[in-house]
Amino acid sequence: MLRGLAQVLFQDRARAGAVLGLALLAADWRYGAYAVGGAALGTATAWLLGVARDRVRAGLEGFNSCLTALGCAVFLDAGRPATALLAAAGSVLATIVTAAVTRLLRVWNLPPLTVPFCLVAGAMTLAAPAFRRIRPPGDGSAVLPRPATGPTALPPHDLWRAFFRNVSQVVFLDQWYAGALLLAGLFLASRTAGLAACSGSAAGLLTAWALGAPPARITDGTTGYNAVLVTLALHGGCLAATRATLGYALLGAATATTLTPAVAAVLAPSGGHVLTWPFVLTAGVFLAAARAFPRLTGERVANAHP
Repeated sequence: MLRGLAQVLFQDRARAGAVLGLALLAADWRYGAYAVGGAALGTATAWLLGVARDRVRAGLEGFNSCLTALGCAVFLDAGRPATALLAAAGSVLATIVTAAVTRLLRVWNLPPLTVPFCLVAGAMTLAAPAFRRIRPPGDGSAVLPRPATGPTALPPHDLWRAFFRNVSQVVFLDQWYAGALLLAGLFLASRTAGLAACSGSAAGLLTAWALGAPPARITDGTTGYNAVLVTLALHGGCLAATRATLGYALLGAATATTLTPAVAAVLAPSGGHVLTWPFVLTAGVFLAAARAFPRLTGERVANAHP
């Protein structure tokens, strides 16, 4: 179960999952409960359905369920019993969707990444306003895309907060100290992974600032968290951790940062959330292209998301 949490960050160490759970609990105990419960339900469902034991033990059947349950807690009302029931059902469904997506993408030898989470959580949050017991507070989040306005200067004291929030927003948290805890968990599991996350956060921050993103969007981490995930996937997660893949991963991080507002603009009129779609699209393209570049196709990392 703890490895299911850790696989959110491409790690198979239970201690990394424990630190991730601690970061969620530090932000809101309900987020921690939903995430752990989702990982447990996803793992149990896979075990009951006879999924290969090595996948279950590595946590590969728990991370999409973990994110699905956590998404319900963050984007809907975590205190409602109906939300908890929906999160539980979504966690089970995410395991089934994971199997389907894995088989479909096997044709191109691509990993499912967080596609199951995006599909299940995206569908549930889009449908939620139609049901009184689970609809989110307020009148909904559907808006028309608007061009960026205002100053682009980023105060120096906001830089370090943005750096850590790029990491914390991977699990939808805007507390900078949660990002610091997640980085500590990554370094505890793997120095390479910790450095990759730091590099991805810096690349996302620099790209967003250079392109003139609003300072508020940079500071809250919503423009840079996909860059962190892409860097982890392309440097040590799905490709070997080498100098060549680090440069490739940082290019992917910049691409995901640029793609994030595009995805937001597409989903905004329907009230949809960006989730990790920019990461999925960017990492999928870069992984497919990597086979054409011999210097990038080294030995795959054990227990990466296959």
